[in-house]
Amino acid sequence: MLELVQSGGWLMIPILACSVIALAIIGERLWALQARRVIPRHLVAQVWHLHRNGQLDAERIAQLRRGSMLGRILAAGLVNMHHDREIMKEAIEDTGRQVVHELERYLNALGTIAAITPLLGLLGTVIGMIQVFNAIVTHGVGNPSVLADGISQALITTAAGLSVAIPSLMFYRYFRGRVDDFVVRMEQEALRMIEVMHGEREREGEG
Repeated sequence: MLELVQSGGWLMIPILACSVIALAIIGERLWALQARRVIPRHLVAQVWHLHRNGQLDAERIAQLRRGSMLGRILAAGLVNMHHDREIMKEAIEDTGRQVVHELERYLNALGTIAAITPLLGLLGTVIGMIQVFNAIVTHGVGNPSVLADGISQALITTAAGLSVAIPSLMFYRYFRGRVDDFVVRMEQEALRMIEVMHGEREREGEG
């Protein structure tokens, strides 16, 4: 492996650096974008149960905010639940934008790695071909070993760049789709909570 890296030339250094960064981002996002950490099941039902039993105090709301991404969004609405529907909705939307930004953390960097590593490999190919032609001009084509270094550098850097770019692009698309799915589901859950809370207060007012 070390011989391959050395044969690829100095461009293997940024390619290897990109691979390490991409691996770290993928591991971190796989851990952070777990459904139980973002959208716990039956959270709105638990909130409504606490509200109906008069147990939805400031401490419970703070625990909800710390528990998950969806909990942060719901807590923003619950803090304003004694205001009208529009204020409650605006508070949820403001917090929702912050949550989406956190869900998308590092994804731009992963997408950049997926885009630049093939270009780094292509650059290595060009440099390797330049070396091959320089060797041909200097030594002719009679000695294949003189040409081997440039050719090997061209092939190794291209292969290395693609080996980093392909999984990076796959995970980038996967995480993007996962974030989009979470955003839609969180929006649905937040709207559901607004309907539940306002409907409950309206029924109590009518009684």
